[in-house]
Amino acid sequence: MKIDAACVSCIASQSQRVCDAIHASPELRETIALHVGEASQHFDFSLSPPEVATDVYEAMARLAEMDDLYAEQKALSTEHAKPFLPALRTMIAASDDPLYTLLKVAVAGNVIDLAAEVRFDLEEQIAQLLDTPFGIDGTEALREALSKAQTLIYIGDNAGEHLFDYLAIEALQKLYPSLHVSYMVRGRAIINDVTLKEAREAGFESLCTLVDSGVNTPGFAYARATPEAQRLFERADVVLTKGMGNYECLSPAPRGDLCYLLKVKCGVVAASLGRSIGDLICLYVPSMLPEGA
Repeated sequence: MKIDAACVSCIASQSQRVCDAIHASPELRETIALHVGEASQHFDFSLSPPEVATDVYEAMARLAEMDDLYAEQKALSTEHAKPFLPALRTMIAASDDPLYTLLKVAVAGNVIDLAAEVRFDLEEQIAQLLDTPFGIDGTEALREALSKAQTLIYIGDNAGEHLFDYLAIEALQKLYPSLHVSYMVRGRAIINDVTLKEAREAGFESLCTLVDSGVNTPGFAYARATPEAQRLFERADVVLTKGMGNYECLSPAPRGDLCYLLKVKCGVVAASLGRSIGDLICLYVPSMLPEGA
């Protein structure tokens, strides 16, 4: 999807949250605000919101002389998520429908998003989300596709949330023992998105294949991915993407057998999906190949 006029004010608001996150001095805050205001006059509306935002975030990192603007917040989000993992693992294992439950757990992790318009209380949201039906429910189509699949690319979103992805992948491998799962992360620090650093610390290398996508965007921008990441994305039997950034970069769907799994957190994405802010989405795009191809 392409950037909307409403995204401009959102990016400006996010830049102020970055200032809060890095405890910016009044002088730095003013410098960043001036830069973002100037940059917004030249946004390329042929690009997706994450692609446009990337240039802004990279400029802020240079102005702040920091490699990872959200390093502190990513660590805090990860620590915040850890206490919930044992109970959620037990919940998946005890479920009458483990696939449906693991997808809900994965979406519950999606509430950890420091860059979203809406802030959440994690414990309260997890309890609510597990009892809330999907606004778009493609779980049966995903179930059928996974039953036939040999390879799955699972594209991560935010740090902290990645621990919920770990539980989901762990459960998927028990449900589908012959399924080869690759977990794809960002190529460098961008906002609070998960990178190789956080994924390795969480033990993903011993769980599944860990892939550096190479992208510098808060979403899987295919054109910016490494040739290997592009090849894996094209050839996987099923691709599951987490969060709004991946949805924004991969909508309209560039391939079939692609599942968007997210919680809607902004009006632009809500309008794109025909849903409301707060809705849970499990949207499965079926194969684009002719039957039997």
